Amino acid sequence: MTRYFEVTQRDCAARIGRLMLDQRIRTPAILNSELLRRRKGSIIDCGCVWDDCMIDDRMVESVDQGKLLILPHRSLPRYAPQELIDRSFDSSDSLNRSSEPPRSNGATGEVVHPMQTAVPEGRDLYVIGAAALLENQARLLTHTVLKLKNNTSPDTALYAPALATPENLAVLIYLGIDLVDDTAAIIKGYQDRYLTREGEKPIDRLREFPCACEVCTKIETPERLQGMSGPERARLITRHNIIKLDEELRLVRECIRDGILRDYVEKQCRSRPYLTAVLRLLDQEHTYLEERTPTMRKSTLIANTAESQNRVEVTRFAERVLSRFAPPDPSGTGTLVILPCSARKPYSHSMSHAKFIDALSGYRSQVHEIILTSPLGVVPRELETIYPAAHYDIAVTGQWSLDETAWVASCLRAYLEKHEYKNIIAHVSGGFAEVCRTVEQDLGIGITYSAIDDKSPLADDSLARLREAVMSSVSVQPAKSKSRRKRSPLRTVRAIADYQFGLGVGEQLIPDHAQIKSSRSGFWIFADGARIASSSGYGTIALTLAGAARMPPDIYRVRIDDFLPKGSILAPGVVDADPQIRQMDEVIVQGSMAIGVGRAQMSGREMVGSSRGLAVDLRAVEGK
Repeated sequence: MTRYFEVTQRDCAARIGRLMLDQRIRTPAILNSELLRRRKGSIIDCGCVWDDCMIDDRMVESVDQGKLLILPHRSLPRYAPQELIDRSFDSSDSLNRSSEPPRSNGATGEVVHPMQTAVPEGRDLYVIGAAALLENQARLLTHTVLKLKNNTSPDTALYAPALATPENLAVLIYLGIDLVDDTAAIIKGYQDRYLTREGEKPIDRLREFPCACEVCTKIETPERLQGMSGPERARLITRHNIIKLDEELRLVRECIRDGILRDYVEKQCRSRPYLTAVLRLLDQEHTYLEERTPTMRKSTLIANTAESQNRVEVTRFAERVLSRFAPPDPSGTGTLVILPCSARKPYSHSMSHAKFIDALSGYRSQVHEIILTSPLGVVPRELETIYPAAHYDIAVTGQWSLDETAWVASCLRAYLEKHEYKNIIAHVSGGFAEVCRTVEQDLGIGITYSAIDDKSPLADDSLARLREAVMSSVSVQPAKSKSRRKRSPLRTVRAIADYQFGLGVGEQLIPDHAQIKSSRSGFWIFADGARIASSSGYGTIALTLAGAARMPPDIYRVRIDDFLPKGSILAPGVVDADPQIRQMDEVIVQGSMAIGVGRAQMSGREMVGSSRGLAVDLRAVEGK
């Protein structure tokens, strides 16, 4: 834990925070390499133990307590002998430095070599040693960052020196790096390399400036820049490079605030193969990203690339549909209807699904509906309003890529392997039908295709065939008065509760006699004369205190110290938290003096491991 670093906003592993030194540093930040070299900024590098300019322990005591000291370290190449990297000094060694912080009570930082086995505890900042050598080393860069993040306190900062450029900055911050510097931009300037967001260009190959910064505007043409003396040209190119790096940082911070950094990274990583490799390797580290990804967002999930189907929001939804959703068996018929997705969300609000619902009218309580879609896979009708099912957008061409087909087929295959239906009706065409036929063959099951081959599923005769297929599969015929709306709302809200909190919670939280009132703005759930829950703006359930009393005692709980909260819960007040809690989850706050309900603002692990920051945004609380 640290007293000096606080995270205020999160977007996966990327964070906006502040280092509380004599001059507050808002992160992610670009440190001034000249100030670092001269030891004039808020972060003081004590230097290498082999450097004559290293600050000794006596000097450490005289440094302002508002500074952060990067402790003496050993500058080693990437491929130094492992025994030297992991060397443990004894007290008689002249290079020895105890694993304890120096006598200064201020903030401290530690340089960690990429190949170092153990990571010292108790620092406020960790510095990646030899970070510049990780350029173009996708696997080592990803491994190094994740090793540090997984083995240090969640409220410590991470610094990667001499690595950042406008091209790679977004990916570095998405990885979880909080601090970079302008060293690489300066070096590139003295190499006559002109940096842009799309990469670097030798200055002698430019025909015009693709930039309107103060440097490029004043010089006007690359020819004038090329004609300048070497030192002056380097100074101006360096100035431009730093401006572009700062512009990119501002853009990345805005993406974090808006919750769209992943969308930007998917575009930005295309400039270099190694950056695309970093993103793909990171997506393979599901646990690392999943713990840091909120369960809900205000922004629309944009799925425009092959990497989009590997996003945590997508894989988490697919996993929860399998582990936290139990389909109904209406009237014992076990009939499943598979439908295609629609551009409008939720699907049932679209014109296409209105026609499907009309075709199923009178039978909807006797069948179960699922929707096939890329990239989410399988969306049960009960979960169509939950993020991200109602909050995504994709490029529609009418043709499916091999990756899309394989992914959606894997989701449908897993779903049908787990849940057995007596009858399966697929009212789909094109890529959707290809997915169903693939799964049908893989599982050796029979699927009835109701859409006419050469016509749209929305064609009148296709819709008529859908109705006929359903009629022949159900045992009970509908009453004469058809209704396209008569489906049990109890089934839906219980399914939402299961998806949100765990399989079986829906029945415990919402009894059979519960009353559900709904309107265009949402729904409200009442039981035994009290409101127990209502809908949130994300299609999920927001608990009341009465609802919290009905919840299982061991899930989504945040246990606090002995106090009655008068506002939101800060991390120092948290004693323990359910490790499955993620940012934006609905949680129950419990202590010896109070019980409350609210929304998590950080993961359960971060609540326990942090000494600063907002843990839970309380909605209601009462004393015991």
